Amino acid sequence: MFYAIRHFTRYRYSRPVWQSNMEVRMHPRSENSQRCFTFQLSVSPRARIFSYTDHIGNIVHAFDIPEQHNQLTIIADALIDVDMPVELPPSLGANSWSELDQLIEREDYWDMLMPSHFARNSRELEAFAHELGVDRRDEDPLRLLIRLNETLYEKFSYVKQSTTVDSPIEEALRSRQGVCQDFAHIMIALLRNLRIPCRYVSGYLYHDSLHEDRSDEGATHAWVEALLPGLGWIGFDPTNCLIAGERHIRTAVGRDYADVPPTLGTMKGSAATELQVRVRVSQSEAVLPPDQEFAADQEWSRFLARDQESELLHAQQQQQQ
Repeated sequence: MFYAIRHFTRYRYSRPVWQSNMEVRMHPRSENSQRCFTFQLSVSPRARIFSYTDHIGNIVHAFDIPEQHNQLTIIADALIDVDMPVELPPSLGANSWSELDQLIEREDYWDMLMPSHFARNSRELEAFAHELGVDRRDEDPLRLLIRLNETLYEKFSYVKQSTTVDSPIEEALRSRQGVCQDFAHIMIALLRNLRIPCRYVSGYLYHDSLHEDRSDEGATHAWVEALLPGLGWIGFDPTNCLIAGERHIRTAVGRDYADVPPTLGTMKGSAATELQVRVRVSQSEAVLPPDQEFAADQEWSRFLARDQESELLHAQQQQQQ
């Protein structure tokens, strides 16, 4: 399935700021059943953009804006193809826990086994694990993952803005509500306690009329990938009670959200910041450059026009000063 993605981010500042340094993780990964054909990143005010690949294979774009500015707009366009993954077996063999332990011993999965900033153990997590009966005794790893994926969906409500990007998992565990980031962090912490390597996936979910997804259509999405013997990394989406498939589009993977935020940066100046984010994922029938794919989109054209007018006005004000 071909998808055209536009990810719009705008920071508005209450007063001018300067020396903005920003990292962007919005470039979809190309591996396994997913291929990214085109990617274009636009920044206003204009900046020279550099890119590099981190140690996990995420493509990171970086830029800086030294001059004063009242807002920063980032628009990422991508065209990708995602195939349907191979269907999972109903369960793994009787020796699958031993096979998983041997796999861990042969290769380095240390980062995805240790506690991380957002996915760590706590009294609340241990109590929740006891409530669910999460252990290695009665189920093979795949059956345990499927059950846990379903149970988190049933026991937690998806409530937008019920937590923030900095919220610890204890908040969601106490209130039994959260967003996709919380669902993913709780599942990761539970699985790492059982020595199942797992990682946080940042990306997008394509919404259509055939599925009743709980996650927000106009935002990024997050889910979990766990390492299983004979299968490799398999994605689980506890927010929507799904096995990750051809509607899941991966941009970055890491230990938790702290490794893969879509935007991460600093700036100089004392100003209140207003953040606006919009995401659109649509089906595409042909491989077209992003400019052609979105040329007729009046809504996005208005956003771009406002940015250009604001940038021109700010430049004129600086010249007058």
